[in-house]
Amino acid sequence: MNTTCASGERELHWIKSSYSGAEGGQCVEFAAATTHVHIRDSKQADGPMLTVHPSAWAGFIGLVTG
Repeated sequence: MNTTCASGERELHWIKSSYSGAEGGQCVEFAAATTHVHIRDSKQADGPMLTVHPSAWAGFIGLVTG
């Protein structure tokens, strides 16, 4: 699903985490924009969205994959 971020920056392309199961359990999606990374629960696509700086996202990814 593509949506536009609140700032209207550009259309977002949401990517589902490879760790999200097909069973409909815990599903996380992220979308990288120019200056932010947006994170949401894929089961609530119209729900709240967490927005972080790309360096914070990179640090998080480094922790969970390292």
